[in-house]
Amino acid sequence: MKLIDTHCHFDEPDFTDDRSLLVDKMHERGVTDLIFPATSAKHWPRLRDICSESPHFHATYGLHPVYLAEHTPEDIVALRHWLEQEQPVAVGECGLDFFLPHLDIQTQEDLFTAHLKLAREFDLPLIIHARRSLDCVLKHIRRFSGENNLKGVIHSFAGSQQQANQLIERGFYLGVGGTSTYPRAQRLRTILANVPLEALLLETDAPDQPDSAWRGKRNDPTRLPVIAATLAELRGESLARIAEVTTANAVQLFKL
Repeated sequence: MKLIDTHCHFDEPDFTDDRSLLVDKMHERGVTDLIFPATSAKHWPRLRDICSESPHFHATYGLHPVYLAEHTPEDIVALRHWLEQEQPVAVGECGLDFFLPHLDIQTQEDLFTAHLKLAREFDLPLIIHARRSLDCVLKHIRRFSGENNLKGVIHSFAGSQQQANQLIERGFYLGVGGTSTYPRAQRLRTILANVPLEALLLETDAPDQPDSAWRGKRNDPTRLPVIAATLAELRGESLARIAEVTTANAVQLFKL
């Protein structure tokens, strides 16, 4: 069994002391590759350096909306340089967060628009954060798709069936993480049971969003098989089938 964690902040200081040990454990459990989504420009060098340690670590670069106060107009100029020079597998983490009231919506949309333009220009997929903002995210995706459709993944998807359908129709994937393991997430679990498996990617969002059996603990990529097993149970499919298709999805989207 081979699994790919398509959203893991493995460059965070939380993993400084035991990163190598976790890599050994995740490989033992079938997790072969990690996608590292960036959050802010000041951390891009750290992310790059850690990703250079293994061919199974894959960098992306972007400006996370939650850290809006840290970003400057110069960061977008710098992002173009990093995309040119470092050849990441995606643009992101970027997007819109309408949950936190102190984040100015117009500033977020301007920043997100800049990411969409760069993704289209460099023909790279997007890793999109969309907390309580999926309708607006979809609006911008439609606006910038044009003849060459944008592509990417909605990280930690938590929308409606209609939103899921609209994203899938436009070639976007839905990120499936620890939230799916909680029985109370009934709407999400129903959606994941019914959408095409070819539209799903597995992710941990480590060190955040631990699965239900790991609640309150630091999340890490060794927990990805738990998410895969949950998805298999929800869909009534074998774990081998879940691993095969979601891994193929990740390879195709990120050109691994």
